[in-house]
Formats: sequence, C-alpha cells, structure tokens
Amino acid sequence: MDTSALAAFLVEAKKNTYASGSGKAASSRKASHDLSYRSGDFAYLDSYFGGVAFGGEEAVYFKDDPVWTMNYYGKTLIPNVPQGFIETLKAALMQVQPAAPYRGPAELRNGQFLYTCTSNGGLDFFHGVEAISHAGKEIYRLYFHGGLVVA
Repeated sequence: MDTSALAAFLVEAKKNTYASGSGKAASSRKASHDLSYRSGDFAYLDSYFGGVAFGGEEAVYFKDDPVWTMNYYGKTLIPNVPQGFIETLKAALMQVQPAAPYRGPAELRNGQFLYTCTSNGGLDFFHGVEAISHAGKEIYRLYFHGGLVVA
C-alpha cells in the first residue's frame, strides 16, 4: 500500500464528509449515521452511532479491499455545549493534514474555544486524543486508534 497516496486520500475524504457536512449515505447498520466518499480506486466509509456520546469506525478500501481503519469514541462532558462548539470542531477537522490524517491540527483557537489533538504512531498503527475546551474548561473529548489492515 502506498501510504502517501492513502494519507492524501484520507485528507480528501475527511474534508468531503463530516467536516463539510457532505457525503451522507444510507445507513449500513441499524441506527448508524454513514458518510461515504470515493475517488479513483479508493473508497471511504465513516459509520457511527449516537450524538452527544458517540462511537464509530472509519474504513478505507482500495480496489474494494479494506486497507485502513480507525475506531473512535467521544462525548461532550457538559450537558449544554456553548454555541460555536460544532463550528469549532468542523473548522479543526477541515485542517486535517497528510502527516497525521486522523483528526484535526495539534491546536486551533476559535474565540473562547481551544481544540487540541495529539497522536502517537504512524498511519500503519496509531492512537490519539482530541479535546475541546471552552473558557479554560474541557467540554469534549474523543479517543481514536487504528492502522493498516493486512489480510
């Protein structure tokens, strides 16, 4: 697997699905929210459950064979998130980069919001944490992990 091509595709797919509000697809499992994107020989599927607390999986296929996956679980940590939370999260996710094509940048400030993302490992085997704070208090956290799929 050409990991540089995979990383470039992941960036493209992520910017054309949840972060932009595009790519909605038919539910693949009962009550799942699915987003999909295809370009050339690559196809991407993000399938998750929930909303305030949620979990899901992203998968990439190359020529219809699964080659990469990432699982995630996240939740808001307060009952009522301040206005601007979703906009901050989506703005961060639009800044995904090929060097770490999992979530957003290491840090993004948006008014009183601070988005952070740290990860360890490489595209083949990684894990990380994403968080958003508002006025200095953490209000959201997400854990993610994944890597290459080899048969």
